[in-house]
Amino acid sequence: MAKTQIADIIKPEPLFRDSVVERSTELSAFWQSGIVRSDPTLDGFASGKGSIFDLPFWNDLSGVSEILSDSGALTPAKLDQSKDRAVKHFRGRAWSANDLAKALAGDDPIDRVVEFVASWWARAMQVDVLLPSLEGIFATALAATHVIDIAIEDGDNALDANVIGSDAVIDVQNLLGDHWMAITAMAMHSKPFSRLQKLNLIECMPLAEQNIDVPTFLGRRVIVDDGMPVVAGSTSGSKYTTYLFGDGAVGHGEGRAPSLEDAEAIETDRDALAGDDIFVTRRHFILHPRGVQFSGTPVAASPSTVELQNGANWTKAWQDKNIQIVQLITNG
Repeated sequence: MAKTQIADIIKPEPLFRDSVVERSTELSAFWQSGIVRSDPTLDGFASGKGSIFDLPFWNDLSGVSEILSDSGALTPAKLDQSKDRAVKHFRGRAWSANDLAKALAGDDPIDRVVEFVASWWARAMQVDVLLPSLEGIFATALAATHVIDIAIEDGDNALDANVIGSDAVIDVQNLLGDHWMAITAMAMHSKPFSRLQKLNLIECMPLAEQNIDVPTFLGRRVIVDDGMPVVAGSTSGSKYTTYLFGDGAVGHGEGRAPSLEDAEAIETDRDALAGDDIFVTRRHFILHPRGVQFSGTPVAASPSTVELQNGANWTKAWQDKNIQIVQLITNG
């Protein structure tokens, strides 16, 4: 007798796999705001062999002009190359649902997994990879050049000088010198955002072709996310980290590696003896803060979240003002 199974409902085809990838980026404010930009070059690396990739670039021209002379020649100078370095992430997740759970719930849990998997990936890429990478690059590589920390350990007694405001944001974006206008967006916890609201410094801007408004501050789009880092003060209160970004400050590449066929990227299975339906999702991708290279050696095939958080695994590759990510730490 014919029986409808999970594989008949969920087709592990390229269309479904691509829709998960596309939908997960649509759901993330980091992609919507332009902070994270997909890059065909990184797509190529993510689809190829290996896990760490050199991104060569030409250094800017230097030196002074020479006076022309009819009795002497100009002195040729050389053009040097340097390299950034990105790492590929191999990540996945599996869910299972038992027939009894389905019967008791009156609903199929796997159907809900299919419904929610794109939004889950949007959160996972942010929480497991992007934010740990930012923590890692600011731990050492950018600590002396791209950070302003005005917070105190006794946060409950913080003064205006210790909390977010126009002066603090202007100061931190000006760490990029004459590239300060490259800053286009910022991500912050709801606590400092609420302070800016009380100061009437937040404006709302219609999002093109969508019936929603997005908050802006000093013309920069604001992402409000309570997943932004919060650390307890050693005496009282908390310290909040706000990140400011340039457009495309984080590069994204999505892999279609031969080792990850479409039928494996989205895969289903059935354990008949246990009565379990299983749904599996896997992705190969690059999510790289541009200008700060991953110089560590992962223990596994790709870096763990803890390895991404380790400042010893990151080194600066670009000139300071070309690295368009800065960090502001306040008491709110």
